[in-house]
Amino acid sequence: MNDQSLKLPKFYITAPTPCPYLKDKMERKVFTVLSGSDPARRHEALSHMGFRRSQNIVYRPACEDCKKCISVRVRVQDFKPSKTMARTVRKFHGLAVEDQVPYASFEQFNLLKSYLTARHAGGGMAEMDEFEFSEMVESSPVMTRLIEYREMEPEGAKHRSGSLAGVALTDIMSDGLSLVYSFFKTDKAASGLGTFIILDHIQKARAAGLSYLYLGYWVKDSKTMAYKARFQPLEFLSGDDWVNSPKH
Repeated sequence: MNDQSLKLPKFYITAPTPCPYLKDKMERKVFTVLSGSDPARRHEALSHMGFRRSQNIVYRPACEDCKKCISVRVRVQDFKPSKTMARTVRKFHGLAVEDQVPYASFEQFNLLKSYLTARHAGGGMAEMDEFEFSEMVESSPVMTRLIEYREMEPEGAKHRSGSLAGVALTDIMSDGLSLVYSFFKTDKAASGLGTFIILDHIQKARAAGLSYLYLGYWVKDSKTMAYKARFQPLEFLSGDDWVNSPKH
């Protein structure tokens, strides 16, 4: 690690399991626990090395015969939306965006289950129960926010904020925001909502004077992960350096 004042954590490697992104591939992860007196500082250092957070665990791929998973981050101050993205922003501009402490609800859980059924029915999260969901949302040793996207009720309604359309679990770092996980409505009327959530986070990071939005792993050959390359300028982690184009 670059920061010599941080004690090197103990790392572990998982057993091989089927890759969720590429057919006929097996994946392994290296991971460690975010512990000690300054987990936020350790989290940032490891995030710069391509690790991702899940509860109090940070991990990154450690596959023996595949290097397709590449960490990516958007340079938010230089980002310019495409015409299609601008239309997406206009489409969802009426959503109420509520930034709050990470607290799980049944409404969120039901939206997650609907999202997983539509988009990731065979994935590792498909069998997640309410308790596991609460752990995912509420167990964070670093600064984390839960952002809800709600449909607005008509003028004169008793409550202005309507049904839940999307959720984003987001870590706050000194140089950017890290989009830990997001889920949303997947019906035809909500087409583009996932893109809108990313665009909203880019705007939040820019307004806060931050440099990056960390998007996790880009996998060129995976339909569910390739979309991240649309958010330019995008930096890719290559070895120990963040570069403007990936090296395979």
